[in-house]
Amino acid sequence: MQSKMRKNPNFPVNDLILFCIHSVVANNEQCSFERLVKECFSLFPETLRFERYPIWPDSRKLDRPLRALRDAKLIIGDPKSYFMLTKDGEKRAAIISKALRQGKLL
Repeated sequence: MQSKMRKNPNFPVNDLILFCIHSVVANNEQCSFERLVKECFSLFPETLRFERYPIWPDSRKLDRPLRALRDAKLIIGDPKSYFMLTKDGEKRAAIISKALRQGKLL
């Protein structure tokens, strides 16, 4: 599935972040900011890389989307602690996960 996800960069960054938080937590891990950056860059490198240095993740691309997701009450947490999905965030992540598996655009 990982290689298929890389072919779907047309999902909004917020949706990719929700999916990645869901993925980390589903593996019984705590979703720290660093772990989230690793997950996002591993699954969606085209979306989260530096333009000049494409082999490195640009964690700044997560800053505003994480705030927007928190404001929308889809996640809780912050970069100094851990991120978790709210009930609404879990529902949205399930929809995103299904769409990614089917290769659909949202």
